Amino acid sequence: MEKLQKEALQVTKEIVVKFIETGRVSPQNITEIFPAVYEVILNTIEGGYTPAPAEEEAQ
Repeated sequence: MEKLQKEALQVTKEIVVKFIETGRVSPQNITEIFPAVYEVILNTIEGGYTPAPAEEEAQ
């Protein structure tokens, strides 16, 4: 496993644990949440993540 992948895995673990502690994620649905969070973090670290453009405010 590459260094970036290891770092992404560690960050993902920390974030998911915080989500569980705050009640946003339950241990029962961690298999759905963990891969999605990991993918976003890894893409962000590698520089491939582009956030959706913000909607312009109505004038």
